[in-house]
Amino acid sequence: MFLAEHELSELILWRHDLHSKPELSGQEEKTAQAVQAVLGATGADKVVTGLGGHGVLGIYESDNPGPTIMLRAELDGLPIQEISELPYRSLLPGKAHLCGHDGHMTILAAVARGLSRQRPRRGRAVLLFQPAEEDGSGAAAVLADKRFEQVRPDFVFSLHNLPGLPLGQVAIAEGLVNCASRGMQITLTGRTAHASSPELGVSPRAAIARLLGEINALGRGGALDEGFSMITVTHARLGEPAFGISPGHAELWLTLRTLTDSKMEALRSEAEGLVQSVAESEGLKAEITYRDVFNHCMNDAEAVGHLRNALDAESVQYSGQGLPLRGSEDFGRFNYQSKAAMFFLGAGTRHPGLHAPDYDFPDELIEIGSRIFTRALRNLLG
Repeated sequence: MFLAEHELSELILWRHDLHSKPELSGQEEKTAQAVQAVLGATGADKVVTGLGGHGVLGIYESDNPGPTIMLRAELDGLPIQEISELPYRSLLPGKAHLCGHDGHMTILAAVARGLSRQRPRRGRAVLLFQPAEEDGSGAAAVLADKRFEQVRPDFVFSLHNLPGLPLGQVAIAEGLVNCASRGMQITLTGRTAHASSPELGVSPRAAIARLLGEINALGRGGALDEGFSMITVTHARLGEPAFGISPGHAELWLTLRTLTDSKMEALRSEAEGLVQSVAESEGLKAEITYRDVFNHCMNDAEAVGHLRNALDAESVQYSGQGLPLRGSEDFGRFNYQSKAAMFFLGAGTRHPGLHAPDYDFPDELIEIGSRIFTRALRNLLG
């Protein structure tokens, strides 16, 4: 390891502090300030802040021409109540780092310490702390920021911890690694009435019941083959919490999920058709909006080759088992401009799942992840 034990202990404490103070997508102001302080302490040649929202970019230059290699981590937490007795559990009700972004940031902070001691011999290393990954908007906002043009990385690498995979082992593959998904928000509007005279109103009750029963038939999940599709009901609300009102309004939130972007268009069209058909038959007005839109995520073959070289050099076991994943990632957007690849670092076979209320990032992965990233940088930049 390129870090002393006391430095690794300091990084673990920093991770714990981040864990206790999570901020949601688009609100990562204090987290970004903590990152900025770390990058400044490592002597980054340039630190760009406010990138695509609260994104932070640390640039480490060499004196010789060469490629630009960027590593990416995420800043945001989740709107979930943490269930934990950890001394560093979230201090903010209803907010928690339950996906491991606190650990991913710490891995890049460890890499930054290594870069403070040994600058690249050619080209430059760039560390991106990206905002708003959880709602799918962050990568697009970073890429749209004109200041990102000064970076234009040749390769972009990222990682995500993965419960269910043995601790410290890696899953990596070329091609598709994450599904496309989007949040579908359905609003049904009828007419409210007194609860004693429901016949005088138009209630969306029957429409909600029908949709809850029929929508899943459009996407039942199953094997992750070319025809894979899945629809998950995530939220439903009918009327108001009152006894005297027959409802005239309802909402239904769904997540649509497919293996590829092209299949997503077909599933979206089917789902919209069903919603409109049910609404019309029940005398309701239907409005559909979309949020948290994620394209499918592809790994570039050459970028994967460089990561495999780093894994071999660091004697880290890896395979393509379990890929692609059902979960979505906005990291795939970087592949539109650069050769990009993500690998998945095992959090343990019995570790609580991502977004579970008792999840916590394994501190053992800080050392492993930072070694892999640092080796990849050294292989490409010297």
